[in-house]
Amino acid sequence: MYTDLLIKIKNAQQARKDSLKTYYSKMDLAIAEILTRNKYIKSVEKKGRLPKRVLEIFLNEPGKGKAIQDVRFISIPSRRIYTKYKDLKSVKQGFGMGIISTPKGVMTTKEAKKQKVGGQILLEIW
Repeated sequence: MYTDLLIKIKNAQQARKDSLKTYYSKMDLAIAEILTRNKYIKSVEKKGRLPKRVLEIFLNEPGKGKAIQDVRFISIPSRRIYTKYKDLKSVKQGFGMGIISTPKGVMTTKEAKKQKVGGQILLEIW
């Protein structure tokens, strides 16, 4: 699940690791690609065949690029939070990023506002 993925990335960045491997899921891959586009991680690769497929995530070099300071999970399995695109707000006055799951796929809150689509707010990251 994406909660485990983000905590693994945060801990690996704080431990100054070069890369990490984690279990594969479509949601994890979509979130890792968003993190790559926004320069929180260097790149992500899908490796292996189906029963043992993994994601290999390459982290930014320490001191170069953004590092994940903290993550706040908005929707959790016992409480789903949905919102309209008009109610989407910036995270940490624009220094953070929100991730939302929409009918058009997983995207940042800025992209969702541009496309005028709402959905389930997954998390905020800064």
